[in-house]
Amino acid sequence: MADTVVLYAAPGMGHMISMVELGKLILKHYSHKFSVTVLYTTGSPSDTPSIPSFIHRITQSHPSISFRRFPRATALATADPVRPRSFAAVMFDFIRQNDPNVRRALQEISQTFRIRAFIIDLFCTSALPFAKELSIPTFYFFTSGAAALGASMYFPTIHARVSESFKDMGDTVLEFPGLGAPLRAVHMPEPMLDRNDPAYLDFIGCCSHLPRSDGIIANTFEELEPPAVIKALSEGLCAPDSPTPPVYYIGPLIDEEKASGSAHTEEECLLWLDTQPSRSVVYLCFGSRGSFSGAQLREIAKGLERSGQRFLWVVKKPPIDKKSKQSHGLDDFDLDALLPQGFLQRTKDRGMVVKSWAPQVPVLKKESVGGFVTHCGWNSVLESVIAGVPMVAWPLYAEQHLNSSVLVKEMGMAIDVEQREEDGFVSGDEVERRVRELMESEMEES
Repeated sequence: MADTVVLYAAPGMGHMISMVELGKLILKHYSHKFSVTVLYTTGSPSDTPSIPSFIHRITQSHPSISFRRFPRATALATADPVRPRSFAAVMFDFIRQNDPNVRRALQEISQTFRIRAFIIDLFCTSALPFAKELSIPTFYFFTSGAAALGASMYFPTIHARVSESFKDMGDTVLEFPGLGAPLRAVHMPEPMLDRNDPAYLDFIGCCSHLPRSDGIIANTFEELEPPAVIKALSEGLCAPDSPTPPVYYIGPLIDEEKASGSAHTEEECLLWLDTQPSRSVVYLCFGSRGSFSGAQLREIAKGLERSGQRFLWVVKKPPIDKKSKQSHGLDDFDLDALLPQGFLQRTKDRGMVVKSWAPQVPVLKKESVGGFVTHCGWNSVLESVIAGVPMVAWPLYAEQHLNSSVLVKEMGMAIDVEQREEDGFVSGDEVERRVRELMESEMEES
């Protein structure tokens, strides 16, 4: 009976890519011992049309990685006039809908393979008991850095000490083991902000189960992280009420093959960058989901134009909910109508604006790129660090405020932007100031 390692990806392209990169790493070192089986859901609100083509590409290039697709589940509606629920709450419910599929898959795979390990995304915690029932060693794959891991393990302790919703705690700051820079309560990850949101207890449950695994695999490397954070994790300070399992730092995992947009856009971006002077271009991109209101986009445009710097800017369609900073999907939109009148024409000789997507890994490796304005998603942080590109930190959601704080205050790898307290809005003057600071200091150093 052959051996396999089973990976369970949370819904969404970003989670799928991260899990597949882990699978590639396992095969790089143990292809003579294991095959890799990836479990994935279908029908979630975060599904994208690119997932099937991605899976096809991986199966063609890596035949030892196979995929097991669960039957299409009914995505739960986000709109409920009686009891509105957050997107996170809907996703947690969707993952639970697939619990019977996980149990069935593990049982069926066990009939033809020895499952040597079951590796799950943090958000797939509800699958943990099924592996325990089958005596399969179970590990978490934590796709962010050590600081975010330590904070996540400490969230249940904070939950026990605080009775208010973090969103209502104003300037209150929260201390975490190993982190010199505290985090404002209102900058906690979205599922943690509102105690009345069902996602709050779901997320606390996920974090409280981290110590119950056989180990935690983190997509980072020790040399990148603040030593005090690594020490706090190794000494069990982040989960004071439970023994901390081993933490394995296996990063940086970066998807060098990533392709989620058009080949034409990719070629156009890279050819344009090849014509620009060394370290002269600031690249602005806010991840696969980060997006802004029309008003914020116009402020960014004003700041870029006044800065006088060369730029490559990825613009996404504004979210339907004006309070949100996330856009789901790559719908087409009128770029000219979103930006200040004449902006594209006035800046055409020193700037390039593309819709929705750019080939980020090769962009950051270009000699002409001298700075990166980023939302501080961990994949983007790793890609920037490996390429040696300094950052402006503009966090939007998830654990990005924590990542930003660590990058700016502990690692010295980024400068931050001043965001309006009530809604995170950033003025054009601030954009100009930070872009100038980043790029002019980069030119002086070079």
